[in-house]
Amino acid sequence: MELTPQQLKQYDNTDLSKPIYMAIRGKIYDVTSGKSFYGPDGDYCVCTGKDASCALAKMSKNDDDVVSSLSDKEISVLNNWETKFNAKYAIIGIVRLNVIAISSNIDLVLALFRMKH
Repeated sequence: MELTPQQLKQYDNTDLSKPIYMAIRGKIYDVTSGKSFYGPDGDYCVCTGKDASCALAKMSKNDDDVVSSLSDKEISVLNNWETKFNAKYAIIGIVRLNVIAISSNIDLVLALFRMKH
């Protein structure tokens, strides 16, 4: 399954009849089984319905940290999160970015590129 960032937002824990999705490095995870963490009252509820790579790497709940560049230490933290998610949650798809989204989120694109190289 491919979801745009706008479509992914529909799975942000505000509609309890829908599953809860969260993305890391463009991979979408179904985190519904972790409602205590990702549900409306969970510690990481602000990370749902979006690619939260940078926020997780920075260990931040600030929406401004969802898109930002990362240090080498933060990339290591993100690697640990990704390993944990791969072991615990099913990958159900990827986030599809269009050219307009890429140009408006260039910092995120560059940070994701840097993480993989």
